[in-house]
Amino acid sequence: MPIFVILIVFSLSFYLYYKIKYVRSKKPMERKWISAKSSIALGSFVFFFAINQFLIHRSTVSLIVGIVFLLVGAGSIWSGYRAHRYYFPLAVKEAEETQ
Repeated sequence: MPIFVILIVFSLSFYLYYKIKYVRSKKPMERKWISAKSSIALGSFVFFFAINQFLIHRSTVSLIVGIVFLLVGAGSIWSGYRAHRYYFPLAVKEAEETQ
């Protein structure tokens, strides 16, 4: 399905964007916050790739690999979201202190 291909490309694009932004950032809490967002983007890439594998290939090996990718992607999204919630207020406080 073309919608999952578009979502895969967007997720990968956001991951690359956040990784470049991470390298350019100098503040420690902002870096951790950006790293959490890149973790969410990478997790969504793996998640959508797994769903795409389910729809394209219909073999047992593809099903097992897809389930593993689905779990890894969902876990990465979940841990990235938790890290984002934790580091966002710290990054805002850090930004206010430096101004």
